[in-house]
Formats: sequence, C-alpha cells, structure tokens
Amino acid sequence: MLPRLNPMPTALRRTPQRGWPLLWLAWLCWLCGAALPWAALAQTSPLPAQRTPALLADSAGSVALWPAVTLWADASGQATLEQALARLSAFEAPQASATLGVRQDAVWLHASLAVDPASAGRWTLDINHPDLNRIDVYVLQADRVLRHVALGSDIPRAERPLPARTPAVALELLPGQRYALLLRVQTRGAMILPITLNTPPAMLERALNEHILQGVLAGLALCLILYSLAQWMSLREPLFLQYALMTSGSLLYSLHFFGIGQQYLWGHSPWLTDHAVGLSSFMALAGSFLFMSQAVAGDAPQSRFLRLMRRGAVGAAVLGLAHALDLLSLKQVATIVSILGPMPALLSLPGALRRARAGDPIGTTLLVAWLVYAGGAATIIGVINGAIPVNFWSLHSFQISATVDMLLFMRVLGLRTQALREAALHARQERDALHSLAHSDALTGLPNRRALQAALASALTHAGPGNLLGVYILDLDGFKPVNDLYGHDVGDELLVAATHRLRSTLRQSDLIARLGGDEFVVVTERLLSPQQAHDLGQKLLDAFHTPFALGSVQIQVGLTIGYAIAPDDGMDAATLLKRADAAMYSGKQSGKFCLRRNRGDLALSSA
Repeated sequence: MLPRLNPMPTALRRTPQRGWPLLWLAWLCWLCGAALPWAALAQTSPLPAQRTPALLADSAGSVALWPAVTLWADASGQATLEQALARLSAFEAPQASATLGVRQDAVWLHASLAVDPASAGRWTLDINHPDLNRIDVYVLQADRVLRHVALGSDIPRAERPLPARTPAVALELLPGQRYALLLRVQTRGAMILPITLNTPPAMLERALNEHILQGVLAGLALCLILYSLAQWMSLREPLFLQYALMTSGSLLYSLHFFGIGQQYLWGHSPWLTDHAVGLSSFMALAGSFLFMSQAVAGDAPQSRFLRLMRRGAVGAAVLGLAHALDLLSLKQVATIVSILGPMPALLSLPGALRRARAGDPIGTTLLVAWLVYAGGAATIIGVINGAIPVNFWSLHSFQISATVDMLLFMRVLGLRTQALREAALHARQERDALHSLAHSDALTGLPNRRALQAALASALTHAGPGNLLGVYILDLDGFKPVNDLYGHDVGDELLVAATHRLRSTLRQSDLIARLGGDEFVVVTERLLSPQQAHDLGQKLLDAFHTPFALGSVQIQVGLTIGYAIAPDDGMDAATLLKRADAAMYSGKQSGKFCLRRNRGDLALSSA
C-alpha cells in the first residue's frame, strides 16, 4: 500500500458548500458558450453574394480561397452538378471564415479564379483539414467542366490524385485565363474548410512545416506516454497509468484530426475514420476522470469524490463502446463530449482550490492546466461549430493547449514522485532508527549483544592463518565505587568517556560493543600473528593509565582484558566469547589491570 501523501488538516479536507454553486455556474457558462455558435449561425443574416475573384499570382505563393467563396446548402444532399450550376444565383457568402460547423447536408462552394498572365499556371488546391469524408472538385471555364476529381477520407489512398496528408489536387491553369471552382462537400464530422491555392514551392513549404510541427508534438506526447508507463511499471503508482491513458487519447485525437494517422499509421480505414475522433475523445475523458481524481484525492481512497470520478470514467468507457458499436452517431458524440468534457476539471475544482490554498503545488498546477485547457477547448469548439474563423492558431489551439497540459500534468507526476520518494525516505529512516534501537546501546551508541553476534559471525568467515581475528572482553576496574561515590550520572559519563578512548585507540575497522554495565567487547580482524593481538591488548591497557576528566572531577579506573584468537582458540562466536570471558575473569581474580589470553585451558574452570 502506498503511503499517505500530502496530508491536510481535517478542516481543509471538508468540502466547502459554497464552492459547489461556483462549480455549477462555470459548467452552465461552458454549456452556454458551446451553444452560442449555433445561435450565431441561426441569427446572422447572410452577407451579399458578390465576391471578388481570387487572383492567382505566383509571387503570392499561397492564396486563400475563402474570401472568394459563395455557398449553397443542399438540404436533400441529392443535387446534381447541373442543378447546382442552375442555382448559382442563389449562392450566398458564408458567415464564418473557413468553417461551417457540424452539419449533415451537402454544401456546394463556388469561387471565381483569375490567373495572372505572368503565372506558370501550376497550382495545388489544398483543404487543410484531413477529416472530410468526400469533396467533389469541378474545374469550370465558361460553364464547361474541364475536370472532376473526388477527394476526402472516403476515397482510397491509391485513388487520390496526391498522396498528401490533406485533400489536395494539382491544377494546370492557363496564364491570363479565368476559371471557376465548384466544390461539393459532405462529411459526417465538422465541416472545416481552410481552402488555399498554392504554387508547388509554397505547397511543399506548408506541408513540411505542418509535418515538422506534428512530428514534434506527437513525438513529445509519445515520449511522455512511454515515460509514464515506465514509471508506473517501476513504482506501481496508478497516477502514471492514468496519465498515459489520458495522454494517449489526446494523441490519437490529434493524429486523426491532422491526418497523420491516416497517412502513416492505419491508412485508409473507413471504420477508424468514422470512429477515431469519438473513441479518442472518450479515452481522454476517461483518463481525465481518473487522473484528476487521483491527483486531487489519491490520499483519500474512500472519499465520495473519488468514487464519483471513477463512475465518470466508467461512463466514458461505456459511451466509447456504444460509439464503437454505432449506437451513437458522431454528432451525438460531439454533443456529449462538449457537455462532459469540462466535468473532470469542474468536479475537481473545489479540491484543487483547497490544495492551492494549503500551499500544495499540485493544486496550483492543476488550476493553471485547466485554465489553458479551457481556452484551447473553447477555441476548437468555436471552430467546429462555425463561430470562430480558421487560422493556424485556432486550428491548432486544442493541440497546443493539450501539449501544455501534458507538460503541466507531468509536473504533477513529478510532485507525486517527489512525495513518494520523501515518504520512502521517511519510512527508511524510521526503519533504520528502529533497527538502530534494536541493535545499539542507548547510552554509548555502540552495538549491543545482538549486533555483536551478527558482526562476529560474519567476521569469522574470513578468519584463517595469516588473517587472525581477536575477540577481547574488557571490564573496567573500580567502576562500582564511582557510581557509589559520585552517582549514576557521573558513572554514565565515565562509560561514554571510556567509549571515546577505546575508539581513539583502535583502528576504524575494529568493532567495539557494549554488553552491559561496564563490560565491553572488541573484535579486530586482519591480525598477522598472536604477538600483534597481544600488543593491541597491551595498547588498550596503556590507554587507561591516564585519568578521566569529568568536569571538575578526575577519575582513575583500570581495565582488565581477556581475549581469544580465531582460528587458534576457536572458530565459533560462542566459544571465543566464553574463552575471552574466562580469561578476563581470571585476570580479575589475580589482581586486575592485566591482559590475559585463554587458549582453552581456562574455559572449564571459569565458564
């Protein structure tokens, strides 16, 4: 189980009732904003149908066709070319620039062209929106059809005039001549029509720029997805998996919306063409419900908010399945996503505000991310519904805002990783503290009997001829009178001072342990000879000739040492300790302040 992260006071965890009216007001404003474009389309009076012909001059490079376009909506969707030509006088200027919203009818577009006499006549008609099902392009001159070509995602790639990301066709026009373009557009999604005529160099530059942009953004999203999956596999923190799900939905939406998926990944697939937008939208929505809930209330797994958000994710998955089974049309999906899209952010808003007020950077980051998302989503909804003109920024608004959101949400993941690391460090410190308490002496900080046994057993595995191991048991001479005369506080100070003196006398690799009272054990390795072991014991004795200065008190205590050597005197910890203890006891009996080795002859009489 993951540790409880970012704990907050109980008062902060209670949902303030005054936050919910603000939440519902924001949602209503969102719904009204989504509805305004449709109202604008219904109430705006048509503009005059007189449009200036588009002048095709090579020096311009790229010419926007929309200022020259007039249109006629064929509600039946059955009108023929002859019927459309007969109704040219009924064509009207469009209300929005390059977008007509989501509609089921067929739309006929008409534009007059004037080719500059100095032009080479090589132009490419490009509609910079891949998600259009069928466009019939007619090139006319003096009401005579010179060419007819079908474009769009319903046309197999092998049958398209150009293998481009967007619907495009190369035109050969005579310099100084006048032409007309008549386009019949019908699509099941948004009728976004940024139509341009481009010279070959300008077309190549536009295509390269867009591919570079899509490659950078898609590559960034893919790297973030792979990173989050790797982190999830390593840490098993669900927030990373939920981030990957949400980002994958956003990436798939962009790949389809900008034609990269059809061009390089799944190719001509009518089913994916019709369902990619809906499925990716529901995938991103489900991921958003899960990610927001975990980011805001992941430390409260039993909260009602968390259960509500998980139900929202399940609902998004069910709606995605219904769309995959063609139980929901694309227009119904667009309506549902417009309504439910802001719900994860709005439902999480009170919790994020509480976190931000408590100084939690996760709350602040989420608020900034939602602000960016709201701007991008509102812009693309306006474009889809036909209320906001199409340009580079409006067409890419959602993709750019989604990329910024991905980076901001990655900061949330970073903060969660930091919290996990800090929690793990705290747990490790607590574990080490408990281990230290269980294996060390509280007064001196030296290893206790349990730690000594483990260290001695490990050291004995390396003992052998030329690598002797010495085990010394040391007992202070005259320690009890110090306690009786000066009290136990001074006695404790003396034990600490004795510990420091032993450490300063021995090598850094030597082990000092306290068994209790005034009894210590020294274990030293890498001794070359028994004489070296004796010399070390004598050095310890000599160190206690100097009195201890404890404040204003000078205290003189001696030292009695018994020791044994491995492997000469034994090869197990218990035997060595018993023999060293017997040697120390023998030294106490024979006058104290001495060093004595037990080769085994004292074990029976003193053990």
